[in-house]
Formats: sequence, structure tokens, C-alpha cells
Amino acid sequence: MNTETEPLGGLAKWAPSIVPSAGPALTREQQLACAFRILAQAEFSENMAGHITWMDDDDASMLVNPWGLWWDEVAASDICRVDLDANVLEGRWDVTPAIHIHTELHRLRDDARVVVHNHPYWSTVLAALGVLPEVFHQTGCMYDGDLGFVDEYGGEIDDPTKGGELAKLIGEHPVTLLANHGVIVTAPTLVEAVYRAASFDRQCRLAYHVLLADRAGQNARVIAPGDRGGMKLSLLERAADVYWDGSVRKLLKREPEVLL
Repeated sequence: MNTETEPLGGLAKWAPSIVPSAGPALTREQQLACAFRILAQAEFSENMAGHITWMDDDDASMLVNPWGLWWDEVAASDICRVDLDANVLEGRWDVTPAIHIHTELHRLRDDARVVVHNHPYWSTVLAALGVLPEVFHQTGCMYDGDLGFVDEYGGEIDDPTKGGELAKLIGEHPVTLLANHGVIVTAPTLVEAVYRAASFDRQCRLAYHVLLADRAGQNARVIAPGDRGGMKLSLLERAADVYWDGSVRKLLKREPEVLL
């Protein structure tokens, strides 16, 4: 049990002196293409559905995947650039009007530099049940206090008005389940967004099976709220970078064409 005199966790408690790198320096387009394939490998995807947007530093445009490509086939040259009104500025392909889920979140929240949306299976199971995953495992501490739920399915988001309405319902939550739809993950960096997204569907799967066991007579146990803060810091401040670097190394060995 934590006490008031113990360090909270994260880099303030321990910082590695050196870690293995992800490999070669990558452009933003290459990094985003890697993100799509990493999340597809982690099963945070549903065939050709979903999108990731990454806001540029000038706040005038964002990178996004094109309509029609599955996440596990996106390469750097497929990445499109759009303005805040979803007009394609660069790229070979069209962009889905569902991107307004993203444009309006970016407008509303300065902290949401990266927005990830898809329909991973276990997240969608809980979204259909109207259940947010409890903190049954230490990795779940990463989401402590961060989860939101939009409890009514409103159909396809295909224009700025609908996107703005959804953005207001999401509010400040970094991770939001959408009833009968999927999940939205926001983060200040691509690295954190990928780690949060890749870890979340596993937490939803674990939560579903724990709840089944609980209903069968077992006693589900959650981590006490006072013991979650240090682990949350450690996961976000130390583990996110390591997860990204390792995932990129494995991806480039397996699918080097992602950088083309």
C-alpha cells in the first residue's frame, strides 16, 4: 500500500539511463504509417474502418489515413494531409467524411494532438453492454480516472455539426467508449496514443472475462484507488516509449515496406 511519504512513481521514482532505440529516424508520415500497422497487429482495428489523425505543430493541418486502405497495409506514401475542414491538401486518395469525429475534437481540445478511432472487438463488446472496464490489472491503472462513455448511438458522423456534438459528449476524457460503435483514444503524442490504444482492448477483454467469472461465483478484485497513481505514472512515463520502440523494431524487420 502506498503511503504519503513514498514516491508516486514514473520518472520521478526511476529513470533508465539508456534504452534500445526504435531504429532509424522516421518522418512523421513514416511514424504514422507504423502506428497503423502496430495497432492492426494488436487487433485494434476492424478491416478498413477507423482513422488516426495527428495534428501538425502549426495547428493548421493534420495527417490521416486515406479511405479504402486497411490499417495493416498503410505505408508512408499513403498518408494524407487535410486542413481543419477535412479538405485534402496532400495525398493520392480521398478521406472519409467520418474524419469530422477527429477535426472537431482537435478544435475543442489542445491536448488532443493525436486522435485514434476504431472498433476493436473487446472494446466494442463492452460498448454494447454499456460497461467501462474496471481496474482489475496493473496495466488498467493507466486509464484510472480517464474513461468516458457516450451512451447513445447517433448514427454515422459525416459532417462537422455531428462531429462537434460528439466532441462535446467526449469532453476531456482521454479514452471514450461509444455505445454500439467503438472507442476514441486521444493523447498529446503519437507514442502515448499508440500505447494507450494497444493496451486498452486487452484490458476490455480481461474485464469481460473477469466479469463472467464474477457472475459464476468467483470474487472479482479491483486494485485499490490509492495504489493506482504510481503505476499510472510509470506506465505513461516509462513504458509508452519502450512499447513504441520495440513495436517499431519488430515491424521494420517484418514489413520494411511500411516506410515507402
